[in-house]
Amino acid sequence: MTKLRQTLGPRFWHGMTLGTWVKFLLRHRLAVGPRGWHVVAGVTPISLGNSVAALMQRSIYGRRIAATKVRPPIFIIGHWRTGTTLLHELLVQDGRFTFPTTYECLSPKQSLVTARIVTRHFKFLFPTRRTADNMAAGWDRPQEDEFALCNLGVGSPYERMAFPNDSLGDPFLDMDGVSQEELARWKAGLMRFLQTITVRADKPIVLKSPPHTARVGLLAEMFPGAKFVHIVRDPFTVFSSTMRLWPSLYDLQALERPQYDGLQEYVFSSFERMYRAFSEQKDRIPAENFCELRYEDLVRDPLAQMEIVYGRLQLGDFEPARPRIEAYMQSQKDYKTNRHQISPETRAEISRRWCPFMRQYGYDCEPIAVGAAND
Repeated sequence: MTKLRQTLGPRFWHGMTLGTWVKFLLRHRLAVGPRGWHVVAGVTPISLGNSVAALMQRSIYGRRIAATKVRPPIFIIGHWRTGTTLLHELLVQDGRFTFPTTYECLSPKQSLVTARIVTRHFKFLFPTRRTADNMAAGWDRPQEDEFALCNLGVGSPYERMAFPNDSLGDPFLDMDGVSQEELARWKAGLMRFLQTITVRADKPIVLKSPPHTARVGLLAEMFPGAKFVHIVRDPFTVFSSTMRLWPSLYDLQALERPQYDGLQEYVFSSFERMYRAFSEQKDRIPAENFCELRYEDLVRDPLAQMEIVYGRLQLGDFEPARPRIEAYMQSQKDYKTNRHQISPETRAEISRRWCPFMRQYGYDCEPIAVGAAND
């Protein structure tokens, strides 16, 4: 079954419509290597079917989607591998909120008319665990809305997963250098996606996307009253885990052979860009709509930390959510994090480059001896 999923299982690009898929390939100059042509051969005919389904969705739901008002979302922000997935899973245990599913994020233009069929009859093709961290996966699980932005073709740093040797999507990490026309398309794409989710479930949407950390000012402007939860984690663990994350994604998703020479610098610089933008923009969020927590505190006492989040953001009475959050944590009691080794030289470089962040959030930025780091 694992072999079947690796060969036939969905890539992130299988939900694109034909026009978006063709533009995506052309934007990256058709830089498809031998490893990617069978994916192109599989995605292309499916993208045609997606286009037909998207036309059906527009015909049936188009006016309703356009007229739908999105409630102020709850944005979970933080660098990759800081615990954003865990926080997302905990918040969506509360039935007063909704979230974008994996299928909706991978098929953002046609999910209303195809989700029930695909998620019911093709469940066997989707892995039950994520390769990077062994967290639960599935069509109906909470997912990053960043994948929807990528599959809508409006610009995302996640384009790098298909073309890891190309930096064309990188400006969309912090929107630095993005033209006014591109920005308008991006904003319209995000709004349309959230309107579609709201048609399916008219509740506040809990969103999780690490790149949103560098866009908080824009998001606060787009969605007055939106709430933001920022989670941080020991940067040594974050660095080593992110260095593991990208190759695991390239291995399955890339359409060309990845060149890993610049990966370490990419991890360093994208973190710096993300938190430079975050520092410049976070004051645009009203204080009552923003809170921060540390991953280490969350895993040590999840119920206490979640109650703090509810209180600071005024999300409502925490008691109705407590039993389900507690049950979820109980279901994860056997989950084991990955372990990584970091060389003394790398630890020193992390301390040197990320020291302002580390000091701000109470982490030791002095170089220390090599040792195992829990992921």
